[in-house]
Amino acid sequence: MTPKVTTRPLRVLQLTDPHLMSSADGALLGVNTRDSLDAVIAEVLRSHGQPDLILATGDLAQDGSEDAYRDFGDRLAAFSCDSAWIAGNHDHATRLNTIAANYGADHRHIVQGGWQFIMLDSSVPGKVFGELAESELEFLAQTLEQHPCLPALVTLHHHPVDIGAEWMKEIGLRNREEFWKVVDRFPQVKIVLWGHVHQTHEQQRNGVQLLATPSTCIQFTSGSRKFSVEDQAPGYRWFEFQASGSFTTEVCRALDFEFELDQNSSGY
Repeated sequence: MTPKVTTRPLRVLQLTDPHLMSSADGALLGVNTRDSLDAVIAEVLRSHGQPDLILATGDLAQDGSEDAYRDFGDRLAAFSCDSAWIAGNHDHATRLNTIAANYGADHRHIVQGGWQFIMLDSSVPGKVFGELAESELEFLAQTLEQHPCLPALVTLHHHPVDIGAEWMKEIGLRNREEFWKVVDRFPQVKIVLWGHVHQTHEQQRNGVQLLATPSTCIQFTSGSRKFSVEDQAPGYRWFEFQASGSFTTEVCRALDFEFELDQNSSGY
C-alpha cells in the first residue's frame, strides 16, 4: 500500500508596529518596545515554533533610526527563515529599505508554498495617513497579472477600510478606491493584510479576507472615538497556507509580558 503523502502548510508570521528606537531603553507610553518585541518573539517560538516566512508590516522604528532597524533585523535572528519589511508612517522608508537589503528583507514579491505575497509601500514622508503611489498600484497590477493562478496575499501598512474608530478615519489609506479597483480585477487575491491600527480587525469584502493585527508594543482601543489605548498584551498573527488556496489564521498575545501602560496619553 502506497503511503499517503501529506504536504505541510506554509507557516507565515506577521509582526507589525514594533516602534523600536535607537536607545535600548526606548519606551512608547511606558512600554519598552524592545522588551515587548522580545516577549512576542518568545511567544511565537513557544506556541508555534519556527515560521517559514515573516511579514513585517511597518512602523518598525518609532524614530526612523538606523540603530532601530538593525536591532529589528538582529532580533529576527531568532527565526531561521526569510523576512520581508515594508514602511509605515513612523519609518524613514529609504533608510528602512537600505537596512532591509542588508538583511535580505527587501523582497516585494515572494512566491512560496503555492502562494504569492505582495508587499506595498503606503507610507508618505512626513504624513500619518497613507497613500499608494501610481507606481505601487502598477506594481500590484502587473504582479497579479503575471501570476493569475497563484492565490495572493497583499499587504500594506495603512488600513484600506474604515475600522469603526472615529479618530483613525483620516489616517488610513487615502486612495483606497484606486487600490480596490486593482484588487477587484483579480480573483486570486484572497487576503489583504495591514498593521497601523494596533488592534485585531477582521471582515470580508467581495470574498477577500481583510485582516489587521495587534502591535508588538501598545494596543489602541477598538471602536474608540478619540485616541485611546487599552491594557492588552502585545501580539502577532500566525498563518498556515495550503497550496490549494485555503488558509487558517489566528492572533496570539504574549500574555506573560508585564508592563505599565500610560493610559492618559493623548497621542504617540
